[in-house]
Amino acid sequence: MTLCALVLAALMATPGASASTRGPRKVQQTTEGQATPTAQTSSAQCSNHDRPPAPIDTSEEPKPGETTPPPLPVPAEPVGGTRMGECGLVFPAGAKTAMPGNVTAASWVLADLSTGDVIAAKDPHARERPASLIKALLGVVVIRNLRLDEVVVGTQADADQEGTKVGIGPGGQYTVRQLLFALLMRSGNDAAHALAVKLGGVDEALEKMNSLAEELGALDTRAATPSGLDGPGMSTSAYDLSLVFRAAMKHKEFAEAVATRTIDFPGYGNKPAFKVNNDNRLLGRYQGFLGGKTGFTDDARHTYLGAAERDGHRLAVVLLRGELNPDPLPNQASQLLDYGFALLEEKSEPVGKLVDKAPEAQPKPEGGLETDNPADSAPEGTTAASATADADRSAFGNYGVPLVALAGVAILGAAVMWLRNQRAKAARKARMAANNS
Repeated sequence: MTLCALVLAALMATPGASASTRGPRKVQQTTEGQATPTAQTSSAQCSNHDRPPAPIDTSEEPKPGETTPPPLPVPAEPVGGTRMGECGLVFPAGAKTAMPGNVTAASWVLADLSTGDVIAAKDPHARERPASLIKALLGVVVIRNLRLDEVVVGTQADADQEGTKVGIGPGGQYTVRQLLFALLMRSGNDAAHALAVKLGGVDEALEKMNSLAEELGALDTRAATPSGLDGPGMSTSAYDLSLVFRAAMKHKEFAEAVATRTIDFPGYGNKPAFKVNNDNRLLGRYQGFLGGKTGFTDDARHTYLGAAERDGHRLAVVLLRGELNPDPLPNQASQLLDYGFALLEEKSEPVGKLVDKAPEAQPKPEGGLETDNPADSAPEGTTAASATADADRSAFGNYGVPLVALAGVAILGAAVMWLRNQRAKAARKARMAANNS
């Protein structure tokens, strides 16, 4: 009984569960406009935790006889560090630079392409739709699997694709390089279809795209179409597209394509060759801009990614589910890039990390999955050491051990008392037997 009581007391005295069972955190606004991490008991409180918002049209309805795939599993630990699981604004504790006020995108990430450090974010793992940003993933697959000098013959199926087209026609002859540049510069859905067919067909191309996403650790991402047109099960996140963009920019062909302003593109039939212009409005206008990608569908709304280089830092931004008011997404992106460079200049601590490959294939850092400074997440008045200790406690942690030791002492004392009682009883029996004889 004594042991049970003490063990129960140890369990009740333990302050919370271990770090591995805790859900992500959300943020609350302070009077200064910055944000402070607060505990969140359930990841279900994050909007779009496992799937994008409900579609507004029929574009994601499956074909007859097919079903919509279930949502992708949500990892037990947020990819990129604990703070990447937070809802709302995520930026360094104590940052002096003010957050720009006209950024209205539902989700965004600022990350250093060279180091992989996530500088700041908003709901980084919220599941959204990529629109044409998924073409970055297709672009990497193309560079990995096809020779750029291979010739592709255009088809009517290419020309019949919905949405933005570069101008492919049946019988036209195009190199993979020309199609890749048209894909990334002008967001040609016809180019996406032609490249997908060259990869072995749309289904084969999607399988390669999704395998690459999994390889990179982009576990929120499922490509349902090669072009980014909405389809059943389409999903991504700002964090995932930051991974994809970082991987893509390591390929010189991709980096050259998104930075090119204009190319000559072949005609077909009686149609002569023509110029293809880059549709990214920051190219040539934002200091140090390296290139990027735009996107839009009715369900995804406006999406954007881009990167710029200053003072040796290559900073990338991804924005999802944005609107044109009060500022178009390229303007919101430029404000966030300014904000990110200012945070880098004041040497703010990163809030997360872009992984180099799928989490299960990576060595675990000492101290667990935390990539942010524990002090950043600690409540006011606590130290980093105390915050870490609290996160690592189990049911028999710092408070339980002394009580369990006390229980052991009590058990030993009870055993000694029991032995004494047994000896006393035996002695009394012996005296009674001697008197009777």
